[in-house]
Amino acid sequence: MEYLRGSKNYEERRKKQYAILEDYFTEKGIDLEEVKRILKKQVVELPSWAVGNSGTRYGTFMDKGAAVTIWDKVDDCAEIQRCLGVTPVMASHVLWDKTDDGRFEPVREYAEKKGMRIGTVHPNTFSGQEFRFGSICSPVAPVRESTKAHFVDCIRMAREMGSKSIGMWLADGTSYPGQDSLAERKHRLFEGLKTLYDAMDPDMTLLLEYKPFEPFFYTTDVPDWGTSFMMCRKLGEKAKVLVDLGHHLPCTNIEQIICSLLDEGKLGGFHFNNRRYADDDLILGTVNPLEIFLIFNEIVDANVRGLDTGITYMLDQSHNIENSLEGIIYSVMNIQTAYAKSLLVDRKILAAARAENDVVVSNMIIMDAFNCDVEPLLAQLRLEMGLSDTDPLRNHRQSGYAQKAAQERKAGILTLGGGA
Repeated sequence: MEYLRGSKNYEERRKKQYAILEDYFTEKGIDLEEVKRILKKQVVELPSWAVGNSGTRYGTFMDKGAAVTIWDKVDDCAEIQRCLGVTPVMASHVLWDKTDDGRFEPVREYAEKKGMRIGTVHPNTFSGQEFRFGSICSPVAPVRESTKAHFVDCIRMAREMGSKSIGMWLADGTSYPGQDSLAERKHRLFEGLKTLYDAMDPDMTLLLEYKPFEPFFYTTDVPDWGTSFMMCRKLGEKAKVLVDLGHHLPCTNIEQIICSLLDEGKLGGFHFNNRRYADDDLILGTVNPLEIFLIFNEIVDANVRGLDTGITYMLDQSHNIENSLEGIIYSVMNIQTAYAKSLLVDRKILAAARAENDVVVSNMIIMDAFNCDVEPLLAQLRLEMGLSDTDPLRNHRQSGYAQKAAQERKAGILTLGGGA
């Protein structure tokens, strides 16, 4: 499909639009060179599990050429990085990224050969018959002990892959009142996490995710950011909260949560996705792009205030009907768009409006940045980064990579049932 960005006069228009943007924001005292410098430094981790065939609990639509092996996944992530330039890291889930011999040094070596490195490692606490009543919170002692042993082994895997962060999503919970002691489950939760935390190297970080419901439906053992924050504070400095954008109840003000965690120095990272009703794991920015912008606005504001914002940005999506690689590329493009807009907020004027309690103008300043067309800025950014095309999605489509993969790979089955 030929789109506006592919038209003959697009590049000429882009240059003119960028020049207009530069003049406009220079007058406002915003340096676009500094904005581009910040955008070039951003790194988004790609989920290894998202490039294969994934779907819902009801089924999976298969894509020809979808990744099956860990080597396929690295290749796909390298292709995404070739198009975007800000995704040189692949997050790994130990359940789906096993090698035949159980060694992970070859994965690290192969990734490095492809210009990639391994990022956050995610243990398994949900796939297996033994987890019927939970993992580290289970009332069954042997299950708790085997899960702890798995946690310790995941640290070995992380070392072999060169990873410095562990992403912990705990599926544990109960389905009925009276099923188990909630107080005892809380104690087991900390005990299990402490085993993982104590096994980590001094320079590793534990990222503790939360989710209000599913797969258990009466209680979830880490149901909200407050529980995650409480556990991380008890564990120590190496433990921080991981925010999955799909893991919130309707009407939750996620950007306020982000602000609080940043202010407390406990925001560790994100699982980026989008939702309409619950944990839908849709392409980021396709349902509520304003929310993504407002989240980044809080991050930029924290940076301006001098707070430490060493954040791990990860995608966590389930590509049900769209091509996985295209969905991932589109998501990262939307991340860049939201981040760029947040960097263009006129914070001096905003501070003046706030000082006068001018709520209308304060909101208008925020919305002016959100409504700004930053595509010329991002196109210029990609040119300066040495990418071969200013449109990453067009770059991928025209490369022939998908067609080559479809010819060389057998149609594999990798049914994940959505992101964690």
